[in-house]
Amino acid sequence: MSEIVNKYRVLIVASHPVQYAAPLFRLMAKHPQLDIQVAYCSLQGVKAGFDAGFGVEVAWDIPLLDGYSWVEVENNSPKPKLGSFFGLINLGLWNLISKDNFDAVIVYTGYNYFSFWIAAAATKLTGKKFLFSTDSSSIEPRNKKRWKTWFKKLLLPPVFKLADTVIVSSTLGKQMLQSLGISEQRIAMTPFSVDNNRWISEANQVDTKKVRKQWDIPDNATVLLFCSKLQLWKRPQDVLQAFFQANIPESYLIFAGDGTLRVKLVSETESLGIKDRVKFIGFVNQSHLPSIYRSADLFILPSEYEPFGVVINEAMLCGCPVIVSDKVGAGYDLVRHGENGFVYPCGDIDALATIFKEILPDYERLQKMGTAANERMKSWSPEENIEAVVQALENLIHTKPSLNLEEGKL
Repeated sequence: MSEIVNKYRVLIVASHPVQYAAPLFRLMAKHPQLDIQVAYCSLQGVKAGFDAGFGVEVAWDIPLLDGYSWVEVENNSPKPKLGSFFGLINLGLWNLISKDNFDAVIVYTGYNYFSFWIAAAATKLTGKKFLFSTDSSSIEPRNKKRWKTWFKKLLLPPVFKLADTVIVSSTLGKQMLQSLGISEQRIAMTPFSVDNNRWISEANQVDTKKVRKQWDIPDNATVLLFCSKLQLWKRPQDVLQAFFQANIPESYLIFAGDGTLRVKLVSETESLGIKDRVKFIGFVNQSHLPSIYRSADLFILPSEYEPFGVVINEAMLCGCPVIVSDKVGAGYDLVRHGENGFVYPCGDIDALATIFKEILPDYERLQKMGTAANERMKSWSPEENIEAVVQALENLIHTKPSLNLEEGKL
């Protein structure tokens, strides 16, 4: 006798198409237990738009809307804008949620948007299961203002308790929720993942000699890569200073990305006398990133604020070992110090230079660590992410409610 498989009709509310989410939606659409529809509050990302972080106009060059059912909900904001509370006011979410027969609504739009609250109200009032996602791993704000930390301690517990289940993307995220009084039963940990198969497949096709020739870098040189926005809180200046301090012969530093610090960094390479060994290649779109990672020997993300840092996934899938500061969330789940990468105290340039001196001249060890990095990603995949979501739905819809003494509710 065959086992009965439950199927769930799910509405996913997202602020806009994201290069990391689209592959997940495509896999969800193929899952035997899911019937999904994605409601976008904006199509920024598909349509070209100015990205303030990169400082350039961006339109992702990989498919973002193929392979799953989606709809664009009209944005009624007088000043449409991502990153602003009233920048997304999608009133149509109310009718979409209340009139359709969804079993659950999963919101990937942050609570810092008005549309989140429209979706929350419609879902709760119609008795559907309400799940929402957060990629946060700390309540400490990026600008480190104490009043914001205090305010979040008061605000976040009741916000998170609105959800039947809160979806987090990392172990640190789960710990943060528990510190705010959210019980483990109401937390679903879904690995923050990318399209692993695509990254591995495309990385295996890269001609590294050709890429390095474009960079004007010798085949036998050691290449250190920073690939992110050139913003102060990403701390690219630390990488430059530590690279200069380490002074490893036949080593090069690549800055892939753009932003407000580019002019200053270029000027500093000239003043330090290392402009021939530091290359600025600008913004790199998604389809070209595998060739960048694969042609490097070591990747670094030195950020002082980074809830996760999915570029770590990308680099490791391309066989590149990584260095992260202890403020990068991915370091906790993915980086095994000395095995597939290194973790160092954020802002400690001397410690970073010491790591460079240790690893950059050791080509054989870099190769072994790159293999270990790729191996780690076999158990941090989109398939695991989706199965965790399905399990959360199973628990919500088919598990009888019981008294939760910690939160004092049924």
